[in-house]
Amino acid sequence: MEINAKSADRNLLLELSGELDHHGARNSLREVEMAIDAALPKTLVLDMAGVTFMDSSGIALILRAQQRMQLLDGSILVCNVPPQARRVLDAAGIGRLVTIR
Repeated sequence: MEINAKSADRNLLLELSGELDHHGARNSLREVEMAIDAALPKTLVLDMAGVTFMDSSGIALILRAQQRMQLLDGSILVCNVPPQARRVLDAAGIGRLVTIR
């Protein structure tokens, strides 16, 4: 799992690519938290266009990012979710907790 971060005007874009499974999730969680802590954004966008596979570890990453953003009184948007990952998110009902486009 690779994460590319871009920050401007209190907006943070994290572009995720690769497999988001339990093997890569631990490091990915840490990277996301560090990027949020460094940028202190008002808006976090998780761009998942490059995600080739996702399991429940991806749900954990999104929920952890959402919790971090709540502490900053910020918001989170998950976008460009591939079909396989979207099925995982839909099955868990994540769309009720975060905005998915």
